Amino acid sequence: MKAPFSLRTLLMQALIALSACVGFSAYAADNNPDLILKGQIHPADNHTYHPVTFQVPPNVTRITVQFDYTGRDQRTTIDLGLLGPDGFRGQDGFRGWSGGSKKLFTVSATDATPSFLPGAIRPGRWTLLLGIPNIRRNATADYTAKIWFNHAGDPAWLPAVLNPPLRKEAGWYRGDLHMHGAHSDGSCTSQSGSQRVPCPLFLTIEAAIQRGLDFIALSDHNSVSQANDMRELQPYFDRLLLIPARELTTFYGHANLFGTNEPIDFRVGSTGVPDWNALLAEAAKVHGLVSINHPVRPDDETCMGCGWAPQKPVDMHRVQAIEAVNGMDAMLPDTGIPFWQHWLDQGYRLTGIGGSDNHDAKQALTTPGGGLVGMPTTVVHASELSMPAILAGIRAGHVFIDVQGTRDRMLDLTAQAGRQSAEMGDALSVPAGASVHFTVKVSAPEGAKVEMLIDGKPWQPRTDLTVHGSLAQSLEWIGDGRRHWVRANVRGAAGELLLVGNPIYIDSGGQTAP
Repeated sequence: MKAPFSLRTLLMQALIALSACVGFSAYAADNNPDLILKGQIHPADNHTYHPVTFQVPPNVTRITVQFDYTGRDQRTTIDLGLLGPDGFRGQDGFRGWSGGSKKLFTVSATDATPSFLPGAIRPGRWTLLLGIPNIRRNATADYTAKIWFNHAGDPAWLPAVLNPPLRKEAGWYRGDLHMHGAHSDGSCTSQSGSQRVPCPLFLTIEAAIQRGLDFIALSDHNSVSQANDMRELQPYFDRLLLIPARELTTFYGHANLFGTNEPIDFRVGSTGVPDWNALLAEAAKVHGLVSINHPVRPDDETCMGCGWAPQKPVDMHRVQAIEAVNGMDAMLPDTGIPFWQHWLDQGYRLTGIGGSDNHDAKQALTTPGGGLVGMPTTVVHASELSMPAILAGIRAGHVFIDVQGTRDRMLDLTAQAGRQSAEMGDALSVPAGASVHFTVKVSAPEGAKVEMLIDGKPWQPRTDLTVHGSLAQSLEWIGDGRRHWVRANVRGAAGELLLVGNPIYIDSGGQTAP
């Protein structure tokens, strides 16, 4: 029998659920340092190395240090390094030296701030190594080191000091949730153009910026080694949020796991991971958000394991999203939209998202196969541009898919029933005979049309839903005392899908999802 969740884990799960419901910032939790070390540097310390030791308890997975000192106005300088529990020459002993260039750094098994080395975090006495290249004869300097410890199961965005929001205002943020690079099978032409090579992450980031995206998820196959590159690149690319992810790639289907770099055993069918339910249970323990990828792809030698083909029934309560649109498949037979709507019909509230599945960051629109970065784009209504806020928005279903990955197309479906209000992903309680007031707002090309669906079937209100650049239209619907889901698409003048909206759910008489 597996050990039960810790109280810390249960509290964090409750916080994440709350953030998805009300937009509460998860940054407010667990932001106090575990240790605060204070001391003083004197003239006698000039040209010496001053050790500041601290104890790392068992089961710590990450150490984050914020360091500051006084006396800069007197040209005092304190350099900063880190030693493991066995000292400089011990196992994992020397963990880095930043000189005076960094006030904040982190180390873990998967990633570390540049100047420092990733590696195991072993319990014992660690040392902040302070180098004193200069302090004047009559000066003193006070230093403070704040230290945070992460443990298995902590959300990846903690401590908050390490992952500040890139933008603090609420809004619609556009991103790509499925892409590959050098850390799995992403490749592109080399600088000379003479060969294909593993495609470096910075090219994916630059392509995303050119496409006008606000966030991307780097979802290499079963790998989180890209986390170290992300740790280096995120401070520079401070307008594009880099979300940790991986594509859980099994013989029986693929799924993206967002929001964690912790190791997850993906070997479905093995003794340790007998089925998808076991894998999903482990993902839940690390607060991961799971989306089933390209569920209707072939499961044969042309695309081994690509289609969703679990050997045993899967508890869909442990899944949060479905990749309804993968690359340019929105109008193709293997689109994931019918698969997604099937589970909506069963009463599950799964968010429909999109991802390019890009494998070549230099790919042009005319390149055959794969998807262009940002095509499609997943557009998330979030309280801020941060990892917890974007993931909370996806969990809540506050999402639409821009199939062609534009910068400005918009689909916003809201509803009111009495004093209740809802946006996409929310639910209303509507008894039989009660009126629901829907409002759909769209920005799309001239001649596009809004397509309203109730339980996947066309709802044709007596209102012209043709878009003339923009549209803001109200619709009335009368409840029948049963459970429904209502969503909107936008189609171009030729019938092609442009925008795919998530549902607003109608509950009645105490009915709940299965």
